[in-house]
Amino acid sequence: MRVLFWGTPDFGIPSLDAMRDAGHEIVGVVTNPDRPAGRGRKLKASPVKEWAVEAGVPVLQPERPRGEDFEAEVRALNPEISVVAAYGQILRDDVLALPPLGSINVHASALPELRGAAPVNWAIIRGHEAAGVTIMRMVLALDAGPMIRIATCPIGPDTTAGELYDTLARLGAEALVAALDDLAAGRAREVEQEDEAATYAPKMDRELARVDWSRSAHELALLVRGCDPWPGAWTTLDDEVLQVFRPTVVAWDPAVADLVPPGTILPGDPGTDLVVATGSGALVLGEVKPAGKRRMGAGDWLRGRPGSEGRRLV
Repeated sequence: MRVLFWGTPDFGIPSLDAMRDAGHEIVGVVTNPDRPAGRGRKLKASPVKEWAVEAGVPVLQPERPRGEDFEAEVRALNPEISVVAAYGQILRDDVLALPPLGSINVHASALPELRGAAPVNWAIIRGHEAAGVTIMRMVLALDAGPMIRIATCPIGPDTTAGELYDTLARLGAEALVAALDDLAAGRAREVEQEDEAATYAPKMDRELARVDWSRSAHELALLVRGCDPWPGAWTTLDDEVLQVFRPTVVAWDPAVADLVPPGTILPGDPGTDLVVATGSGALVLGEVKPAGKRRMGAGDWLRGRPGSEGRRLV
């Protein structure tokens, strides 16, 4: 099948590889324009563009995917179907309908749960025991189109958003190839979603990732895992921003915990554990990232800050 692929981050790379390996022809990719990145703010191509350039596949990078000129470029590629995986922009009906077989999407949740921009993060933050990926027919409404195929996987007790993202990218690639085979053979079954069962996964931002130590240790462990590696759950100590990772919930003597406010650094193994009081229980943090520095073991950070016990993260 002749496929026009739409995507920007590395989530789409397993799908591109799987389609090519299955014999589908990638006639072009549409990805976001190169953006400034890094300390030097040099223009950087998206992972999808880098894949396409290496594979010798034509690349389209419109600021907005619309208009007569852009549609003419798409038609010139003569795709049979569009496949979208984390492209990052809303597509209009006229663009979705350009290929004869329309447009399908690789969405990183088991729809109708977690429609929206950040399903991987919210699956963990909300404590889901399983995650999924859905191949669906694209419509103008947000992630509301008929479902062609769903695949699921468990979420482990220590799984981070980054680890789940990689798993779902691979799972989505397998489901996508199977869906394309079904569509090509005319045996695909498209099932309408139950809109009343829909939940939503809004875009993550820095403020959502701020740690509120008055919440329970269990809730905060989910938040920290769901923000790892991005946007990074964070707190402050003496106005210094500190991102925190690798949480473990631990019981703490209530008689001691009641004496200190949430966010207080508690006694731990000397130089190894960053133990923090919460609204209920305590949280051990295995890694931290101070502002402007690399991610490091919490013990390494503590050794550089003697006398931190009893101080308060806010």
